[in-house]
Amino acid sequence: MPPPAPDAYAAAGVDTSRADAGVAALVGVLAGIETGRPSRSVLGSGHYAAVLRVAENLGIAIGTDSAGSKVIVAEQTGRFDTIGIDCVAMNVNDVICVGAEPIALLDYLAVEASDPEMLRQIGEGLRIGASQAGVEIPGGELAVLPEVVRGHPSPTGFDVVGTCFGTVALDALVTGAEARPGDAVIGLPSSGIHSNGYTLARRALAPLGLDARPAELGGASVADALLEPTVIYVRAVLELLRSEIPVRGLAHITGGGVLNLLRLHGDVGYELDAPLPVPPVFGLIAAAAAVPDAEMWEVFNMGCGFACLVPAEHAAAAVALLARHHPGAARVGTVTADGGRVSLPRLGISGTRAGGLTQPSPTR
Repeated sequence: MPPPAPDAYAAAGVDTSRADAGVAALVGVLAGIETGRPSRSVLGSGHYAAVLRVAENLGIAIGTDSAGSKVIVAEQTGRFDTIGIDCVAMNVNDVICVGAEPIALLDYLAVEASDPEMLRQIGEGLRIGASQAGVEIPGGELAVLPEVVRGHPSPTGFDVVGTCFGTVALDALVTGAEARPGDAVIGLPSSGIHSNGYTLARRALAPLGLDARPAELGGASVADALLEPTVIYVRAVLELLRSEIPVRGLAHITGGGVLNLLRLHGDVGYELDAPLPVPPVFGLIAAAAAVPDAEMWEVFNMGCGFACLVPAEHAAAAVALLARHHPGAARVGTVTADGGRVSLPRLGISGTRAGGLTQPSPTR
């Protein structure tokens, strides 16, 4: 096995530090927009969704995202029927994080060539995802861009992006600001890689081949594992929000792994001392590309696709409610007073968003 790379994700082509700097540069410019009227924005940049005030106690939550480079696996396999689920999931799972109810999604499809069968399959995935989330897709856009989009192989290239809209009572916003040390962190299981980290995942598993069926995957092929759709958590979380259980924070665990918890407001930290089981595909990626544990937890969801913060005395009830929708939901950790830090003590991993997750050096 080759020695571990200092940053396997950067070596695969995604430098997260540089990407963060790029986002900061973009946000810095957009923050200066002059509209000639008071801002309607309720939350600052960086949370899972933007919230705009439209009436005294009514906000519109808006989020936009894509399925990322997972589309390349769809192109390589000619399997386009699930990628729409991923696009819906990445959007609705973000919008729910502010306590909003997602109500509609618009899709933008950019294609290298207008292939009716490919578009039908993508549409089928969008339909299934929308049904799972309980949202409408009242419209969208198709752009044929052969000079911009190139497939793997050509001419199957495409990208699918969604923008989700939801409504939320402003006095019921969930931002994480009410989280307190001692609160419980409830984890909801993922189905696998979901739709993040695919530049690294594809690079790691490419030598095996998409048709390979490693023993670790229990009979599934590499393509099956890579195309497993992202779980949609909306119905479970809406039921939790409508229950008598106080909800103090909601986090969609995407690119950035467990550090996504730090996107929530509030000067708290998180100790995850009982992580959910890690799907075998992550072990396969780590072994194939010699990715250190800390980087795996910073790039991937590692088996936990969503997290809910509730008071400790309500943890058992929250787990029971959520497990009815997502079997395997469990308490995975505790909110701490160590502001801005996430630690996984069983794995010897700890870190901040600015510094990433690190493993302590061996003593000698």
